[in-house]
Amino acid sequence: MAAALQRLLAWPDMARSAQLGRFLEYIVSLKLRGEADSIKAYSIAVDVFGRPSDFDPQTDPIVRVQARRLRSLLGQYYREVGADETVRIELPVGRYVPDFVRWDGEAREPAPVDVVEPEDIADDRPPSSTNGQLSTSWFVLAVMTLAGVIMSYGISSWNAGRAETPAALNGRPSVSIMEFQSLTGDPRDLRYAAGLAVELVTDLDQFETMDVQYRSANAAEAQADVDYSLSGIVRREEGGLQYGAILTESQTGSVIWSRQISLDAAEMTRPDLLDHVSQKLSSMLGSPRGPIHRRARALIDTDAPLSGQPSLYICRMMFDLYRERRTIITGDRAESCYLGLSEQERESGQAYAAQSTLILDANLTAAGGTMTADERRARSEALLEDAIELSPTSAFVWEQRALAYVLSGEPDKADAAYGSALQLNPSNTDTMASRARQLALMGKLDLAVELARRAIEDGAEPPPWYFGVPTLEALRTGQFREAANYAAIYAESDRELGPILAVMAGQGLGDRAVVNSYLPRVLDNGAFRARGILPRLRERIDNPELMGDISAALIQAGVPAEALEQAF
Repeated sequence: MAAALQRLLAWPDMARSAQLGRFLEYIVSLKLRGEADSIKAYSIAVDVFGRPSDFDPQTDPIVRVQARRLRSLLGQYYREVGADETVRIELPVGRYVPDFVRWDGEAREPAPVDVVEPEDIADDRPPSSTNGQLSTSWFVLAVMTLAGVIMSYGISSWNAGRAETPAALNGRPSVSIMEFQSLTGDPRDLRYAAGLAVELVTDLDQFETMDVQYRSANAAEAQADVDYSLSGIVRREEGGLQYGAILTESQTGSVIWSRQISLDAAEMTRPDLLDHVSQKLSSMLGSPRGPIHRRARALIDTDAPLSGQPSLYICRMMFDLYRERRTIITGDRAESCYLGLSEQERESGQAYAAQSTLILDANLTAAGGTMTADERRARSEALLEDAIELSPTSAFVWEQRALAYVLSGEPDKADAAYGSALQLNPSNTDTMASRARQLALMGKLDLAVELARRAIEDGAEPPPWYFGVPTLEALRTGQFREAANYAAIYAESDRELGPILAVMAGQGLGDRAVVNSYLPRVLDNGAFRARGILPRLRERIDNPELMGDISAALIQAGVPAEALEQAF
């Protein structure tokens, strides 16, 4: 087992994330020493992530977030370079104690389930400080699900889904939205429920990844010919309202997801109350990491072959996976998928927009082939023009338009395009997070902070690239330990700016080990070596103050002056 651990730690993708490597080594070593009982959220936070002794796992779920990332990385390792490992390390959902599993080559991974990492109980930590101060974190992802229901029904449901043929998952999932029922007992409160289903149909339809239908309250009718049905209630609670929503799988009748949204008395007076609730629910349900798309994600995440011709839907899922992981493998798979579409779908606005991004991001995909940078930009621009002409009201198309402006160094145009995308689909947390990052790099961090917070709190399993803004905010406020933790996550997706921010956090901490861990990644970056570090960053960052801080930090770290401004 020790040898298996060392092979995992030596794997480049694991080695690039020093924190996840330490996390894995810590829990495996304790398990091997027979000290599994001491593996608690509090001890992990303090011993691995450097949290202070008054760390409160109930308000700062850094361990849960990192456990989710580690679990994903382990899965990737055993699907790829570690596929032949006969003894595997697994981190079960909801636990921090690893399992050692003998792999016979025939066992099947359980499909992922939509559960929230368990809240860490107070017994896992010493008594909190009595100074009246509470620790805070942007990692508060309290989605208020009924965890017991999800655990009991969700696992069997998603495992059943994995037994389906890939062809059955190739098309867009269908969802019926039923009117929410008012349980307040007051006829005047019907206004808090009536019309919410219509709002949800409208909002979810903007994601362009599912077929959404409005249905009456007749459950049999709602589940007859769709994959899922969404229903819910609204009731009075402590001077406010509580909305409860559940998603049911039609085939099995199992509840696979639920969420509660509580509103206080002031929020009840919002003129856009139904729209507000609908957007919060849609942000989770419409996400590519949300419960409606879990089966398709499980299919593409395991590299299972698709039977027959791929669909635009499955290509979109591959594209979203590429955006989250930003690896050569995911980029090439997405590009191959779009090339394999039927002529009708290949010539759609969505397909053109996605391919434009894949072509521009030539560092991670083969989509650009042997084209020069100018040729890639011209080809991408042509695809985007066609995409907008074909789908002028597609939020996805406008988001790719914005990303193209970002990659070509036109921040003001990018911000305008992001505005169009969010106007069309205000529930898309990927667009929120992407625009927030762009605002921060334009020097508008105050505006970016709130948008990033909404994306992280309302979205499903926020991917690493969401955490650029929290990193910058923590650096600005001098919370360097928090900045180092965020930067470690962010660097997994942004291999240019992420390691630089980690170096800056390490300097703020006075921790040379952090600096030494990330500085080689800065100097080894291909784009930096080809153009110089600062010239490349100026293409992305329109913020003289941030550029000055980066330059000073790199000089302090020992980067040669010539490497800052020219190729090296």
